[in-house]
Amino acid sequence: MKIEHSTPASTPEVGSEEKKSLAVRALMMMADGDRSVFGEVLSADAVNREAKSEPPPTRVHGPDGFFATALWLRDAFADLKFEVKNVVEQDDLVVLDTVMSARHEGPFATYDEQGRVDQVFAPTGKSFTVRQAHWMRVADGKIVERWAVRDDLGMAKQAGWVPPNPISLTRNVLAARKLRKQIRAGRS
Repeated sequence: MKIEHSTPASTPEVGSEEKKSLAVRALMMMADGDRSVFGEVLSADAVNREAKSEPPPTRVHGPDGFFATALWLRDAFADLKFEVKNVVEQDDLVVLDTVMSARHEGPFATYDEQGRVDQVFAPTGKSFTVRQAHWMRVADGKIVERWAVRDDLGMAKQAGWVPPNPISLTRNVLAARKLRKQIRAGRS
C-alpha cells in the first residue's frame, strides 16, 4: 500500500540512501550521541510521537526533546545498543527494523499525559533484547517526525518487571516515591 504525503514543492530532493543513512544515524545517536549530533540530524520542529509517556522535557519539539529522550533511556539502561536489521524507504518515510538491547541499571519511569510520574520500575540488573520498528519522516534532509512499534511486554518480561511479585512491587513503590521527591525538590 502506498502512503500519500504532501511535500512542499520547494523541498530539495534527498536521495533514498541519504534518507536511510539519516534515519539510522537518528536511531544510533539515542545510545551515545551528544547534543550537537541531535541538531545535525533533527529539524528544529521534529516531533517524537512516543514522548507522550516519557518525562516532560522529552515532549518539546526538536533536538532538545529527542536528546531528553536519549538521556531518559541512558539513565535507566546501561549498555544501550540498537542493531539495524532492515531499512525500507519510500517517499519521505524510512522504516528501521531493529533490535534494542540493554541492561536495566537505573529506575525506569513512565509518565501520564499531564507529565506526572505514572509508574517506576526499580533497577533489576537484568538484560533484555527486543525487536522494534522505528518510523521516521524526512524533509529538507532532516528527521521531522518519529514513532515506533515496540515489544514492551517482551522487554518487561526479560527485565524482570513482569510478572510482579511482592518484593518487586515494594521496590517499585519505593523507587517511585524517591523519584517524585526528587522531582518536587527540583521544582522548589
